[in-house]
Amino acid sequence: MNASMLSAADRRRPWLLLAPSLITLFVLMILPIGIMTIFSFYEFVTAGVEKEVFTTQNWRDFLTDPFYHMFLWKTIRVSSITAILCALLGYPAAYCIAMTTYRHKWVLLLLLIVPFWISFTIRTFSWIHILGEQGAINVTLLKLGLISEPLPMLYTEGAVIMGMIHFLLPYMILNVYVAIEGIDRNLISAARTLGCTAGQAFYEVVLPLSLPGLMAGLLLCFVLAAGSYVTPQILGSTRDALFGNIIFDTIMGELNWPMGSTLSLVLLILLGAVAAVYSRYMGLSRVFKGLGG
Repeated sequence: MNASMLSAADRRRPWLLLAPSLITLFVLMILPIGIMTIFSFYEFVTAGVEKEVFTTQNWRDFLTDPFYHMFLWKTIRVSSITAILCALLGYPAAYCIAMTTYRHKWVLLLLLIVPFWISFTIRTFSWIHILGEQGAINVTLLKLGLISEPLPMLYTEGAVIMGMIHFLLPYMILNVYVAIEGIDRNLISAARTLGCTAGQAFYEVVLPLSLPGLMAGLLLCFVLAAGSYVTPQILGSTRDALFGNIIFDTIMGELNWPMGSTLSLVLLILLGAVAAVYSRYMGLSRVFKGLGG
C-alpha cells in the first residue's frame, strides 16, 4: 500500500504504540542525563550551594587533576580483570550446561539463577564472613596449622574483585550458554566425521561460533563492574575505591553536585564508548539475548 493512501490514524498508530516506551526513555534516561549535563557547567560555591553560571571549571579540574585519572584508570583495570576472570571461569561452566546429556537441564539453569533470589547486598556482606580475620578461610587454615596468623584478605583489591566475580559470573555463563546452545550440533558431528578429535572440533567449531556470546558477557561484566559502588564500599578500603565511589563521595559527602555531575558524565561517556565499539563490531542484540536467557 502506498504511504500516501494511509489514513491519518494509520500514520499515528505506530507513534501511539511507541509513546509509552519513548516517554519512559525520556523521563528515566534522557531527562536525568540532560539535568546532570547542565549541573556539570554550574559553579560550585560551598557544600550544597552552586551558582547557576556557565563555567567549564569542573571539566578542567577533571582533565588536569591526576587524582581522578588514577581512580578512572583503576576502575578500567579492575573491571577488565573481573571481566576476564568471569570469562575464564564462566565459559567451562556454560559449555558443560549446554553440552550435558542430563535430561533435566533446567535444574542446572535454576541453580545458576538461584543467587539472584537473594539480595545483592546480603551476598556481598557474606564475603566478610568468608575472607575476614575470623572468617571461614582463616579459621580453617589456623585450625589446620597452615598459618600462624590470619591472612589479610578482606578490604583489599582482591576481595573487591572476588565479590564482583560472585555477582557477575551468572551473567557471563548465561550469555555463553545461549551462544553454545544455539550452535547446530550437526556441525560438530560433521567435524568429527571429517577426522577432527573432540578437542579439534571444539576449537574449530564451538569456540568460534560461541565468541559472540563470550564477547557479550565480557561487555556486560565490564560495564557492570565499572559502575559498581556497593562491592568496593563493603569489601574494599579507601584505596580500593572505584570511580563510582568517588562520584558518591563527591555528591553525598562533599555535596558538590557540579563536580559529581561531571564525573558521572565521564563514566557514562567511557562506558558508552565501550558499548559503541562493541555494537559496531558485534551488535548489542547479543547482550539482550543473553540477558533474556
